[in-house]
Amino acid sequence: MRKLIIAIGILITIAWKKPQPADLIIYHAKIYTVNSTFATAQAMAIKNGKIIAIGSNNSILTTYNSKQKIDAHNQFVYPGFIDAHAHFVGYGNELFTADLYDSKSFDEVIERLKIFAKNHPDEKWILGRGWDQNKWPDKSYPTNDKLNQLFPNKPVYITRVDGHAAICNQKAFDIAKVKANQKINGGEVGTINGKLIGVLIDNAKELVSNFIPQLSKEDYAKRLIAAEKNCFAVGLTTITDCGLNYKDVDAIDALQKNGKLNMRLYVMLSDDKENFDRYLPKGPYKTDKLFVHGFKFYADGALGSRGACLLQPYNDRKDWRGFLLNTKSHYDSMAAILANTDFQMCTHAIGDSGNRQILMTYSKVLKGPNDKRWRIEHAQIINENDFNLFGQSSIIPSVQPTHATSDMYWAEERLGKERLKGGYAYKQLLQQNNWIPLGTDFPVEDISPFKTFLAAVARKDAKGFPANGFQKENALTREETIKGITIWAAKADFLENEIGSLEEGKKADFIMLNNDLMQIPESEILTTKVIATFVGGKKVFGN
Repeated sequence: MRKLIIAIGILITIAWKKPQPADLIIYHAKIYTVNSTFATAQAMAIKNGKIIAIGSNNSILTTYNSKQKIDAHNQFVYPGFIDAHAHFVGYGNELFTADLYDSKSFDEVIERLKIFAKNHPDEKWILGRGWDQNKWPDKSYPTNDKLNQLFPNKPVYITRVDGHAAICNQKAFDIAKVKANQKINGGEVGTINGKLIGVLIDNAKELVSNFIPQLSKEDYAKRLIAAEKNCFAVGLTTITDCGLNYKDVDAIDALQKNGKLNMRLYVMLSDDKENFDRYLPKGPYKTDKLFVHGFKFYADGALGSRGACLLQPYNDRKDWRGFLLNTKSHYDSMAAILANTDFQMCTHAIGDSGNRQILMTYSKVLKGPNDKRWRIEHAQIINENDFNLFGQSSIIPSVQPTHATSDMYWAEERLGKERLKGGYAYKQLLQQNNWIPLGTDFPVEDISPFKTFLAAVARKDAKGFPANGFQKENALTREETIKGITIWAAKADFLENEIGSLEEGKKADFIMLNNDLMQIPESEILTTKVIATFVGGKKVFGN
């Protein structure tokens, strides 16, 4: 009997030590978990799309077994990067239009449009994006005379880099029946001596953009799949898409459920009656890869197009302060409605007046500390007396570090030296709630999280300028920056219990890099390569 008991005990011990099954094991890695202690590990086991264990090589390899094992050869694993503010659908669309980014003059824009038109003769409209008059010799808006000469019978609509201005030809104006000196709230139709010059600012863009033909389902899917491919290649596994229509949500949901789209998306719906009517009665919508949980509003326009709403006149246009894109009563009424729902209110605000207005609107209904996580997108120029309003009502500044390094060449011209001190103040904003989500605002900026990392840590652009960093007192540490593009970005989307760090029970979204972002010199940040990207434990990029 005693021998039988011993034998049973041995069998139990053997069975107890038998490795447990996993779908994937990663080992011999340096894993940045981005957990509460920012601990590192060597290996992790994944099953059914989630992390089931993380720890040392020995503990994982002896406890778990899998047909699929990846020896990382001491390379670096981070949580999948999360872009806290971008335009995924818009980026996909623009991959199939004329690329006007970094054009050095309007003449160069014209040449690029001629090439695009020649290569795409069947397009009904000539569309493009990326021009920035601040990069041109005279830094002024052009007229559409050349567009009218070259394209008299085909409409042209080309958007400024920030999306807050556009240039159209006369054919586009004829289709949309736009008239000279036409007035529109929150926008401006450019005219000279009573003649349309082609420029539309902010809300005026919709006078023409509403006439651009809708894409077919097939073309729409093609664009999103192309966008996803590029995003996975730079390590992005979740994107916050800021400002979609419910029809976009329906299309994305269908593509994800059919297995054609794997990118995780957090969606803010646009400030539009159709979206409110569709979603307010039923509340947020959530699947494994889609979360519709916010509404996106616009307080003002962009600094580069002088649409940002300022408390005092522009330094380089003394008669102009910009404008709000809607009435104060609209923001107040929508805040009161959303305060009684589970939706986040997320508002684009650039100028110090635009930011003050939204901070006051939020504060009226939030009334102190809370966990609503209402967001101000960009929070770009803040008056020194208003920073504390973020912390007082737990308002989240959602910022894009590369905006600072793009705008630094001309921002002082717009604002003056003293007012610029309250601009792009990420460290000061971080201190309000002790966390801050980071994004890119692509396609306004490049999709690369590595450029975000460099801009946040070094306050330099891709050229390494300026050598000492732009307003370096507002740089973030490397740990803060990694958190900003992982766990804090997840928290801004109410997803921190699912993604954003590599911990047991969380979704296995992670990337493998050839460089250690926490250790390498600043000069090597942009040389970092993504070796592989995984979503839910499945490789979506890499050999």
